[in-house]
Amino acid sequence: MRGFVGVAFRVDPEDPSRYECFYLHPTNARADVQLRRNHTTQCVSHPDYPWYRLREESPGVYESYVDLVPGAWTKVRIEVSGVQAQLYVNGAEEPTLIVNDLKRGNVSGQAGLWLHSSTLAHFRN
Repeated sequence: MRGFVGVAFRVDPEDPSRYECFYLHPTNARADVQLRRNHTTQCVSHPDYPWYRLREESPGVYESYVDLVPGAWTKVRIEVSGVQAQLYVNGAEEPTLIVNDLKRGNVSGQAGLWLHSSTLAHFRN
């Protein structure tokens, strides 16, 4: 599998299936097909806005390219303010992905580590 690993945030404490999430596809970064590279980072809002709905309704808005090396440690920072979130990867000064309309709105919630069931991932710090 290509791997899907990220961070969920604004997780609803009453219903943990409701959350926002930034995640990475590490092997997409080095793909030979540009369209697949463009899907290296993604933002979703479960359960109402999965990746395929966001991609269909707003192509390219909730995903972007960033150069990643599969199997290497990848530093991720997420900044959230109101309904905007920014994803920073590997210490970059500029965000890799900017989302201006988080689908859960301006709510609070918990954060957690996220990965697809087919993915082996390691986290630290």
